[in-house]
Amino acid sequence: MIQRRSFLALPLATCLQAVEDPPWAVSKPDLKVYIPEKPGGADNTNQHFQVVALPDGAFLAIWTQGAGENAPNHRIVSSRSTDQGHTWSTPIEVDGPQPGDARMVGVASWAFPIVAPKLKRVYCVYNKNIGIQDVRPADTGALRIKWSEDGGQTWSREFHDYPVGRTDFSHPDPKIPETWIVYQNPLYAADGRVIAGFTRWASKAADPDPRNWGRNTEVAFLSFDNILREKDLAKLQVTTYPKGPGIRLYAEPEPKKSIIQEPTLHALKDGRMLCVMRTYTGKVYFALSPDGARTWGTPRPLCYEPEGQPILNPIAPCPLYRVGDGRFLLVFFNNDGGPSGPGAWLKNRTPAWYTVGREVPNHPVQPIHFGKPRILVDNHAEPLGTEKRTEIATYTSYFESRGKRYLWYPDRKHYLLGRFITDEMLDACDPGKKS
Repeated sequence: MIQRRSFLALPLATCLQAVEDPPWAVSKPDLKVYIPEKPGGADNTNQHFQVVALPDGAFLAIWTQGAGENAPNHRIVSSRSTDQGHTWSTPIEVDGPQPGDARMVGVASWAFPIVAPKLKRVYCVYNKNIGIQDVRPADTGALRIKWSEDGGQTWSREFHDYPVGRTDFSHPDPKIPETWIVYQNPLYAADGRVIAGFTRWASKAADPDPRNWGRNTEVAFLSFDNILREKDLAKLQVTTYPKGPGIRLYAEPEPKKSIIQEPTLHALKDGRMLCVMRTYTGKVYFALSPDGARTWGTPRPLCYEPEGQPILNPIAPCPLYRVGDGRFLLVFFNNDGGPSGPGAWLKNRTPAWYTVGREVPNHPVQPIHFGKPRILVDNHAEPLGTEKRTEIATYTSYFESRGKRYLWYPDRKHYLLGRFITDEMLDACDPGKKS
């Protein structure tokens, strides 16, 4: 069940501080990246917050911005910091629709960066609506790439589009683009490939179910085979794995539908790859690949210990990040959705929790185990704006720079914030540490 904290139960000093603090400070962030002037503007929604450290030490943030999710002004913007995340430049648009076009043509969404140090480039990879609508305009589009050679201060006018592999969930007409989202920064594999997991939503032609959580989905992977060494975009090789259907899950409460989404991918010490995903079951699931994300085993519930208690999560992001010392950080929501069900996103996506995992190499069932979870960030479910959004730490990113660990998170898909992950925080949830 989801845990709540009553405002009335807090000490008086805490209550007074909460009244005095600006709304973006409710979750007590260490850093702030973007704070809109007020809810309801053209920049009301800021989400899918992907931040990376560049080779020169600058930080580059890329996110999806608009008046709302799936709004006609959906666009990709970027911002830079040259002081370790303390101050940020005014966002610039990487791509988006023509001004005043309300038809959703040209909206750009769900970008992620690929850093190619040898080429002195950073790429922006994203979903670009090309005027053909299927499931949702912001999600149906071409796989498009632009680049920057000055660390994201400017972006190329030139671009190139690449095909996404098709399955029986795709529209039978190959001219209709896939409906797809990459939601995490990609994996830089040891063999030189850059691999991004993505969610594919079934086309309306393949699944006419109008329900948001009732549409078939699967998880697949985009392998950018030579992007770190090939500068000519026309020669880039992008391969979709697996060949044929992706990772699918048919389970209660929707046993006739595959509902599995939003993968994060990691290479393990034993040579396998681990993929963690959200589902509609009220649990986090994982799958293993023996061959570099080309083929995958059957998905299973992710447990605190192999074959132990499952890790609960509604149909909400649950990214797994590798910490520099080899441990893992799992961000999730520690509830199965509650009485309203896994899809009740206004009720079950706050607070955000975390736990720490340690790898168990060659374990035949689950090669990682986790410690007791703790609350990571909490906005006390304070609703924001006309949409009354309450979620926190959905569509986050993580990296380490100069000895510090950074978790970047949206609060209510409006404010973009940062939090330091300390040794004390990790040790508190580490299954290898004595409490």
